[in-house]
Amino acid sequence: MYQLAFMDDKKLMYVSAVSFPEDILNAHQELYTILSNKKGRDYYGISFADSKGKIQYKAATSLHFEDEAASLGLKTYLLKKGIYKYITIPTYKDDIAAIERAFKILLLNPKTTPLGDFLEGYYNDDEMYDTDSMIISELSVL
Repeated sequence: MYQLAFMDDKKLMYVSAVSFPEDILNAHQELYTILSNKKGRDYYGISFADSKGKIQYKAATSLHFEDEAASLGLKTYLLKKGIYKYITIPTYKDDIAAIERAFKILLLNPKTTPLGDFLEGYYNDDEMYDTDSMIISELSVL
């Protein structure tokens, strides 16, 4: 595991998946379709358990300007600044099972809240679906 530092809060806009995990790809595709300017963004997946223990998933991206989410009819999520534990999964598309293994490893950390928020970060390219690596991070600030 590694540490990832966000020096500032990040405001993200998102599309919620209807069901987890079946609708994850659809949520990302819907978000991608809504965006007129796709380049230069970071893309994320945010997952957490609701009050009934059901996993909620949000496909999210960074904002290019302050009122962008409202102008697109999207809600926002505030990613808090802090230092987070993370695991990198290179070429995750070739080993989807590695995603579940990464979550299990993060859950072994005694500071991880089992029902806490988790973040998937998709990096390395301007186009989300060409991205070849993923970072999974536990969102409880260390």
